[in-house]
Amino acid sequence: MLSDEERHEIEAELTRYPTRRAASIDAMRIVQRHRGWVSDEALRDLAPLIQMTVDELDGVASFYNMIFRRAVGRHVILVCNSVSCWMLGAGRLLDAAAAAAGAPQGGTSADRRFTLLPIVCLGACDHAPVLMVDGDLHHDVDPADAASLLARYE
Repeated sequence: MLSDEERHEIEAELTRYPTRRAASIDAMRIVQRHRGWVSDEALRDLAPLIQMTVDELDGVASFYNMIFRRAVGRHVILVCNSVSCWMLGAGRLLDAAAAAAGAPQGGTSADRRFTLLPIVCLGACDHAPVLMVDGDLHHDVDPADAASLLARYE
């Protein structure tokens, strides 16, 4: 069930759109901000509020790679693996981040501190390779610095 706070925030967001359906991503982001991810149960609760089916919402969530459809760690590490980043060491950065975080690529560390996800593009190709932790963009990252960078996220 949506919390009163989630419902209030979503209702406020709905006023910014011409239709309730148009707010689907923002509504899911609100739920994710409160819960860390968007569960099947959350989609079922959200669907009638924004006048979509659960399948339609799941389709949007599956397409939009910043909506997490399974539980994630306290900190989410996104490593860009676009062509620019890959050419400048994203593969080595991904390996270094996995070792430093204790999380497999696409998975979560045993202590649930980190989830490590490759992502198609973070939009900072001129500063490749890049990674993002909890919305903080780090650019021109040397794989050798991954451990000290991630140590900041206790």
